[in-house]
Amino acid sequence: MATTGIDTSSLAISGLASGFDWQSFVQNMANAERAPETTLRTQQSTIQQRNSAYTTIKTDLTTLQTAIDALKDSSLYQARGVQTSNTAAATVSAADGAAAGSYTFNFTQLATSSTITGAGNIASPLNPTSDVSGLSLATAGFAAPVTAGTFTINNQQVTVAATDTLQDVFNKIAAATNNTVQASYDPTSDKITLASYDPGTGQPALGQEIVLGSATDTSNFLRLAGLNNNGTGSITSATALGSVRTTAVLSAADLSTPISDGGSGAGEFKINGVSISFNASTDTVASVLDRINSSAAGVTATYDSLNDRFVLTSRATGDMGIALQDVTGNFLAATGLSGGTLTHGKNLQYTVNGGPTLTSQSNTITDASSGITGLSVTALQENTPVTVSVSSDTSKLKSAIQSFVDAYNQVQSYINTQTASSTDSTGKVTAGLLANDGLASDIASSLRSGVFSQVTGLSGSLSHLSDLGYQTNGYDNQLALSDTDQLDSTLANNLSDLQQFFSDPTNGLAVRFDTLMTNTIGDSGSLVTHQTSLTKQSTDIDTQIANLEKRVTADQTRMTNEFVAMETAQAKINQELSYLSQNFS
Repeated sequence: MATTGIDTSSLAISGLASGFDWQSFVQNMANAERAPETTLRTQQSTIQQRNSAYTTIKTDLTTLQTAIDALKDSSLYQARGVQTSNTAAATVSAADGAAAGSYTFNFTQLATSSTITGAGNIASPLNPTSDVSGLSLATAGFAAPVTAGTFTINNQQVTVAATDTLQDVFNKIAAATNNTVQASYDPTSDKITLASYDPGTGQPALGQEIVLGSATDTSNFLRLAGLNNNGTGSITSATALGSVRTTAVLSAADLSTPISDGGSGAGEFKINGVSISFNASTDTVASVLDRINSSAAGVTATYDSLNDRFVLTSRATGDMGIALQDVTGNFLAATGLSGGTLTHGKNLQYTVNGGPTLTSQSNTITDASSGITGLSVTALQENTPVTVSVSSDTSKLKSAIQSFVDAYNQVQSYINTQTASSTDSTGKVTAGLLANDGLASDIASSLRSGVFSQVTGLSGSLSHLSDLGYQTNGYDNQLALSDTDQLDSTLANNLSDLQQFFSDPTNGLAVRFDTLMTNTIGDSGSLVTHQTSLTKQSTDIDTQIANLEKRVTADQTRMTNEFVAMETAQAKINQELSYLSQNFS
């Protein structure tokens, strides 16, 4: 009997040959078999929520642990506050543990710094001879550049330019005053002299007063030349006029004694034993001064252009010297410092509470000088008595106690919300997430016991937290300060007992909480172990669901294959019936 081939690829279509929607049947059977997965997912979600709640409890307990650890810090009980009766006369500070009390300081002498004042007139004169016809104002070694403009002599204006020579200026003075005032330069004294003359006789007229300057002068020539009114007919520069060129290289700085670095460019000198190097051909006076000031020599170096001298000032106060040594070259000798004058600094002299005179090299008095532990006083004015009061600063301690109470209340409040049951408007009661988990209640109970049970084994007067004025309302484990005066009185009058109550290394409240925290959130603590168990339960449910899903998938595959086989057999029967019907009608 001949039959047509069957297209088996189409037999997976549900009911194509049989007319039965077996694919829906298979899917419904799979869904029914998966029904336990929904229950498992619900259980897993509850477990994960409980685990998350315990994570929050652990975080709150860690905060509580930090708060109780702070109360063990001895420095918290040694904090000091300090006040002064006169902030203009002294500034004060007190370290933890400073000796409490009232101290009256009187500073009879403030500390000052030692200085070395170098020899004066160390610069070369403006000109080697009295002939200044070749000395330009622009290049003359005055202390500052001469400003072009006008200046006044005997009510007559003299106009100068930077390109003028000093002799040009002298000539302009004579011309402006009709030769009644004549100027000259003395290279020996390095000074300019203005003298009155009788134009008729050409002889000095020293009785004729020379008057310098006016409000409209624009040139600084008279000031740089050191010429000032003296009520006579002869005025000479107040000081030598030559000045060191601080921006020129050392070898060309116009010092009367040229600076040498020994010829190798490796000059060296020492200040207080600290080596300073210089190169006479490349370094300037300013750069060497900067090098001194930024070194560890402990001095400040400056050039006094008004008096033409160098000055070293010790950065530290007190009666001490400044050691100088030229090593290679002559920098210190050429600048006049090695032959300078030492002005001794002064030590601070003071009394405390009318006692004997004490001394300090610094204006800041420490306990090494005064003998008052932890107290630092910086003197600002002489002969102005200052009263300094040192007392306990309990503000930080009070804040630390409140932080402990707040942390305790936070963890208890959260546990309460997770374990309490609620009732809706229909009377339906819903248990809290951790209501049936005994660990949360155990933690709350342990915390309550740790806070309110007696702290034994202490020698002080405090044995309960209630002794500080803290009470509980009796129904939600919350702490509150019911007696502020009681706490303030303990802070003011009983610090030692309060410190023992919290931080006694054997019996203190902190030790009790350390044990509780270790047993709860330590590496092997009950909460950590419980969370590990909850995590494992959640992971086990994942495994159960995965295994169930494997069985469901296997059953789906088996049933699908069986129905496909059925469809194949039905298709063959249908073909044979069709053949018989056509040939044996």
